[in-house]
Amino acid sequence: MATRLVGLPAPNFEMESTKNLETLDEKVKLSDYEGKWLLLFFYPLDFTFVCPTEITALSDRYEEFQDLDCDIIGVSTDSKFSHRAWINTPRDENGLGDIKYPLGADTTHKVARDYGVLLEDEGIALRGLFIIDPEGVVRYQVVTDNNVGRSVDETLRVLQALQTGGLCPSDWKPGQKTL
Repeated sequence: MATRLVGLPAPNFEMESTKNLETLDEKVKLSDYEGKWLLLFFYPLDFTFVCPTEITALSDRYEEFQDLDCDIIGVSTDSKFSHRAWINTPRDENGLGDIKYPLGADTTHKVARDYGVLLEDEGIALRGLFIIDPEGVVRYQVVTDNNVGRSVDETLRVLQALQTGGLCPSDWKPGQKTL
């Protein structure tokens, strides 16, 4: 059953993460991001083929999100140990290499379930992307088939459109007038 979260408070979460890659003892939680924009995205599995293209593309453009006062968390149902192994694997060997934001380990499946992206029978998440405003309200959500990666350009455009506070027409781009 589809879950609409846009306009509602973001479901709270706390999960293990790669925030401290060496010790793996630092959790990520929604309250850590109060007062900032947050891009929370879900992907199906570590060590797959489409996922690293999205994760590394977001990391490569992380500073652009930071310039917009937005942080990023990637989430899958894999363990923090699997995440660390994937990060420690070079990009040319289907790994992530060094990335600039943490990966959350939703091993209980609670976060993916709360955000409406869990494939219960497989125990993995669909590709869900949520933009949460500084007050903790979901302002954008998109869920796609696991075979298709998401666009960083479009995600940045939507974030910038949301931050205008105005009405942005189709294909609006930063610097253009709102309605």
